[in-house]
Amino acid sequence: MIIVGAGPCGLACGRELEALGHHEFELVESGMVAGGLAASVVDPAGFTWDRGGHVVFSHFGEFDRLVEDVMGGDLVAHDRSSFVRVAGRWVPYPFQNHLHHLPEDLAEAAMVGLVEAQTGPQADSPASDFGSWIRATFGTSICEQFMAPYNEKVWAHPLSDMSARWVAERVSTVDWRAALRCLLRRSDAPGWGPNDRFVFPRHGGTGEVYRRAADRLVARISFGREVQAVDPHRRVVTTDDGIERSYESLVWTGALDQLVDALTVAPAAVRSAADELAYSSVSVVGIGYESPLTDDRSWFYFPEEQIPFYRATNFAKYASDNVPGGRVDRYSSWMTEIASSPHRPLNRDGLGERVDRALRSLGLAEPEAPVASVHVDHVERAYPVPTIGRDAALAEIQPWLMDHGIYARGRFGAWRYELGNMDHAVKMGVDVARRLVHGQAEEVWGL
Repeated sequence: MIIVGAGPCGLACGRELEALGHHEFELVESGMVAGGLAASVVDPAGFTWDRGGHVVFSHFGEFDRLVEDVMGGDLVAHDRSSFVRVAGRWVPYPFQNHLHHLPEDLAEAAMVGLVEAQTGPQADSPASDFGSWIRATFGTSICEQFMAPYNEKVWAHPLSDMSARWVAERVSTVDWRAALRCLLRRSDAPGWGPNDRFVFPRHGGTGEVYRRAADRLVARISFGREVQAVDPHRRVVTTDDGIERSYESLVWTGALDQLVDALTVAPAAVRSAADELAYSSVSVVGIGYESPLTDDRSWFYFPEEQIPFYRATNFAKYASDNVPGGRVDRYSSWMTEIASSPHRPLNRDGLGERVDRALRSLGLAEPEAPVASVHVDHVERAYPVPTIGRDAALAEIQPWLMDHGIYARGRFGAWRYELGNMDHAVKMGVDVARRLVHGQAEEVWGL
């Protein structure tokens, strides 16, 4: 058996295979470290950065057990404290649950729109796309103040091109009665979502979890090996060193479109379906400051166009060792994310300077704080976009692959953003191992 990719899904699959007594497998990783999109890096100045905004929370016991096994108690627990920046105000997240933090005129417009959306004649009409769903669910004002501009910055794709079927727990909905009660009483809503409380590694960033997980499998991992071709008939993977590796089953945790492109043979319908898969890129820009950590909040969302990033994470708060020597009395650090795609191209020139100016203008960085580090990481494939045609494309590709012993799982293997958290990826890796060894049904992944 071959597993491609030593990220959360691939490592979890390898660990489960070993636990099941199946030791005949090799894990092939194109990079020189484990973790994939969940890896971390320490820059030359000594600041630790993730490859995006990650926190450790879970829906699944399999993920809990992996984290406990490799990390023990080497974690820091946090209660989420996150905010949305609108009209010069810091509105607690979720925005739609905390309208009383807005200026009165905006709060009134948001409340009226919410009531009209949920009580009008169109309230029960199904939305055809994500943009329509937002407007139908929250009304015009909440849509225009936050939901539409923020999601356009995050996805870097037209919301009208995106399906509304993936939303589930990813977007907080609110009944207008509950929103009105909070508005009139000027009270905050209880915490929402699975990451209301989360943990984070004491040192090493999120990637520490997967570095330790990989240590247990190091004898079975081939680092620095890029897959060049997959022959589904001969069941052979060819890597960039020219070596052919035979497999009975192939677990692919890289990008699904790249897998199809690597196939030596595939039906035209499969290749055409892969062309329909869309993704967005993210530029992670971290700024380390020689200024003490004083902000106790976790992260922030920015729908406003003049702010270059859609999210900023108070990374020094997550763990003091994310700054040099753990000296949060001397250093602070902010990790920001900027999405791009052909629909929303990004000018990378002077990106660090633009982010620094924005952080200072928002009051997140002190006006005179010296910059100690600027870290820029361009992540080409960051989010698989749930377009309207995605499910039809997956229904064409995935069954054909499995008929040929290929199982594409993980964030970009499954290409389902709603199953794109680290815990989902780990669970998919465990499930596919159980399927291949014992024929058990997968509990998370499905078409």
